[in-house]
Amino acid sequence: MFPLMSGISSRRISALIVIAAGSLAACGGGGGGGGGGGGATSSSSSGAISAATKVNSIASEVPSSLRSKGSLTVAADATYPPNEFIGPDGKTIVGMDADLAVALGQVMGLNLQVSNVTFDAILPGLSSGKYDLGMSSFTDTKEREKTYDFVTYFSVKTAFFINANGPTINTLDDLCGHKVSVEKGTTQQDDSTAQDTKCKSAGKPGVDVQVYPDQNATNLALSSGRADVSMADAPVAVYVVQQSKGLLKLTGQQYGPFPYGIAIPKNNGMAKAVLDAVKELIKDGVYTQILDKWGIQSGAINNPQVNGATS
Repeated sequence: MFPLMSGISSRRISALIVIAAGSLAACGGGGGGGGGGGGATSSSSSGAISAATKVNSIASEVPSSLRSKGSLTVAADATYPPNEFIGPDGKTIVGMDADLAVALGQVMGLNLQVSNVTFDAILPGLSSGKYDLGMSSFTDTKEREKTYDFVTYFSVKTAFFINANGPTINTLDDLCGHKVSVEKGTTQQDDSTAQDTKCKSAGKPGVDVQVYPDQNATNLALSSGRADVSMADAPVAVYVVQQSKGLLKLTGQQYGPFPYGIAIPKNNGMAKAVLDAVKELIKDGVYTQILDKWGIQSGAINNPQVNGATS
């Protein structure tokens, strides 16, 4: 087995990280928090992230019930590097989504509380009012849009990865007869389950879909040999393979792309404020700085929208 990725807890840490609107999340390569106050930056090996500026017109778009609290509770499954994961200090949530959450809060004049939550519990938590936003690499889908609003902010594909001597998997069709590990509640679970039906309908062996509670467990199933192949969003698959030091490798063709969306309770009035805040971050360059920091510039978009699902 390869070691768990650097900076990622081997067990879920029940952490509630309070991120002030005037500070920035720590980078993946070091511990501690960012600087506070206006104009603060957070250093990383990929440069620095400028503090975003509050825009009063956008802040006024936040529903009064949330604006009066002065904070948003943001849920993220911190096992999905480089997008969201536990940093080297063992408690701080870092990654692209953590940095974007901080910057969005700065634009809207709000503090953010980012809570580490199992992925499949985030959307139900939005419905119950436990969380205000979900920022956890959610693919915006038409099915999810029936119950939640999404503001798109990134474009991503799905990738396959295997052990160094594993089977070659080029497309979903090649999953027939193989064991695949996926994280619960993800589009990869949906895709591999649908492929199982297709394989059997074609008279081929089905797909043994192994569903795990988080990405760490999904990776471990592959590295330990319980699964033949795993699937994840491409930035995550690339990161996992790099951290495995040659024990894992990418295989086949990525498929997609699909939009990431910030999940919001349906019709609660928050979507416009979040959309305009994302647009502001793109315009002022902070968005690009964050993607550059985490090495995922290729997924950048310039036209965020509310409920922009493609499938």
